Amino acid sequence: MTMSEHEMLEVSLRYAPIVLFDRNEPFYPDLVGVSLFEQPGPSSSFRREIQFPTEIVQYVIEYAIWWDYEIGHLYEMEHVWIHVGHDGQVVDCEASFHGRILRGLLKEKTNLMGQRVCLYSQPGKHAFSPLPVVFELLPNLYTAAGPDAGEAGLLVNEMFEDYFQTNEQIDQKVKAYLQTKAFIPSLEFEEYIWKPEMFITWDKLFKLIPKRIEKCLAELE
Repeated sequence: MTMSEHEMLEVSLRYAPIVLFDRNEPFYPDLVGVSLFEQPGPSSSFRREIQFPTEIVQYVIEYAIWWDYEIGHLYEMEHVWIHVGHDGQVVDCEASFHGRILRGLLKEKTNLMGQRVCLYSQPGKHAFSPLPVVFELLPNLYTAAGPDAGEAGLLVNEMFEDYFQTNEQIDQKVKAYLQTKAFIPSLEFEEYIWKPEMFITWDKLFKLIPKRIEKCLAELE
């Protein structure tokens, strides 16, 4: 059974992860691009193959979570993958962590609240983990959010290199702005409440991204 766009977005809301952000976090998600896999296949928004046993998993929901800014650079995209079984229960979860993938569901599913997986977002940098203590193992936890704010300027990765570019002048403007957002992580976390209108298909989000970058750059002028 192939879902309609409306059905897919309804399902994505039902299983949307509970995300907890640092109390001092300056940037919250702007949009979520949703894809749904009823068969294993390549992701359009992350360099990976979505693999799962179809006899156990009915579908995998991919959440490409978009921020116009993170503390280190202009724009950010992190991912969560929710594996839903044929009985409608969450079977597994994976989450992105600085380009890598972590298991998002703890042993015994202790961070599963009903049909929603509870994840923590790294202060300022937004990588996901089911355990906030993981962030305390990062040597740049505090410097990334403080003195190094904005050091990467406008990020340009291969997915978007045909749509926008950067230069020293742009990077300096981004850095100057993000330096005003520098903060000290409190490591006290609060639940973020999703707005339903943030959830759109990945195809729609991808088309919006160059316009959002353009708007951010215009605002920095």
